[in-house]
Amino acid sequence: MTEVLIRGADHLVTMDDARRVLAGADILIRDGMIVDVGHGLTTSTGEVVLATGCVVTPGLVNTHHHLYQTLTRAVPAAQDALLFGWLQTLYPIWSRFGPEHMFVSAQVGLSELALSGCTLTSDHLYLFPNGARLDDTIEAAREVGLRFQPTRGAMSIGVSDGGLPPDALVEAEAAILEDCIRVIDAFHDGSESSMCRVGVAPCSPFSVSRELMRDAAILARDKGVMMHTHLAENDEDIAYSLSQFGCRPGEYAESLGWVGPDVWHAHCVKLDASEIALFAQTKTGVAHCPCSNCRLGSGIAPVRAMRDAGVPVGLGVDGSASNDAGNLAAEARQAMLLQRVAFGADAMSAMEALEIATRGGADVLGRPECGRIAIGARGDIAIWDVSGVASAGSWDPAALLLAGPTTVRDLFVEGRQVVRDGHMLTFDLNKAVQRQNVLARALQ
Repeated sequence: MTEVLIRGADHLVTMDDARRVLAGADILIRDGMIVDVGHGLTTSTGEVVLATGCVVTPGLVNTHHHLYQTLTRAVPAAQDALLFGWLQTLYPIWSRFGPEHMFVSAQVGLSELALSGCTLTSDHLYLFPNGARLDDTIEAAREVGLRFQPTRGAMSIGVSDGGLPPDALVEAEAAILEDCIRVIDAFHDGSESSMCRVGVAPCSPFSVSRELMRDAAILARDKGVMMHTHLAENDEDIAYSLSQFGCRPGEYAESLGWVGPDVWHAHCVKLDASEIALFAQTKTGVAHCPCSNCRLGSGIAPVRAMRDAGVPVGLGVDGSASNDAGNLAAEARQAMLLQRVAFGADAMSAMEALEIATRGGADVLGRPECGRIAIGARGDIAIWDVSGVASAGSWDPAALLLAGPTTVRDLFVEGRQVVRDGHMLTFDLNKAVQRQNVLARALQ
């Protein structure tokens, strides 16, 4: 039996069902699970972590990423391009990746997330050049220590068949489905304490066939895993759907079985009222990626309307080549600010944005045991030091997204410490960053 006692948090933001914020409270974690939350808790054998001068929150949850893109940040030719042009610039670079590129970029990207308070992240890997496999990112996540939800993406329609990606990056659809079965059987763990759950994720409606979308949904439901793709990201996306499928993206998704509580779509910037109602009725999730949407000029997603309608919404940093960062705390602040720009200063509070970044994301990923601090939840905890300059003068330290740090002091995943005093504990991050810089220079 292992125990950790987090003691005396100035503010404990639980995100439990009552959304309690407790002063001077403690958390007791035993064998990876929260067994008590309150005051004056004790442990006879466990480690005691003092949280005086800190705000403690659930670990943040990232619902959309492309970790491999951490190797291609700020590529000059792609810096000012819209989505389709951005992709066409980067595809030839990505086609030169191999297993080491996937592994090292995942190490660095996952560490960046961890330092920003993230304990659970999905990843959407949809290209597998030169022997790269989903296994490479799963191995990296094990080393870093984050709870991981990798999705086996795919592209099957290359440029010669009217698609966007180069032919060298597409795969045969039978091989795609076969490898989905392989990685699910090898790595998926459906238990509440799971550190790895695998999903099925054709890249987008403009890079796979209608048949693959349908077959992927059938396979995912047969295996009991979740489904993910990009949808309605920008105006080009809508125009493509109308011209190629004769309907809007939400209608297309529904026709192929891509709605339901086991489905979440990235972006959804351009959903209309009928599509929002469809997602609310079916409890289809959305991964909101505000920084990427700004960076690519895609627009402001109607998150306020989605939330009001009952659509499950989580937060995503998206790929590091379209952000070009992976700080989830900063992403949550951006989500709050964009809704205020679009709909007024009272459109989204700091606490609601933090809720989207914690229990909102966990619910979207089908992990209701994560994203909240409550008895029976998993021991995924972020500790934020609010005694420094970022919070100086703040009247409400719990309002982290208005005045607070974007780097954690300490981070626990399944009760195991991953970050201490702002530094990774689990592996040599400096060595990984140096290796990534070498790989990036070789690609230029």
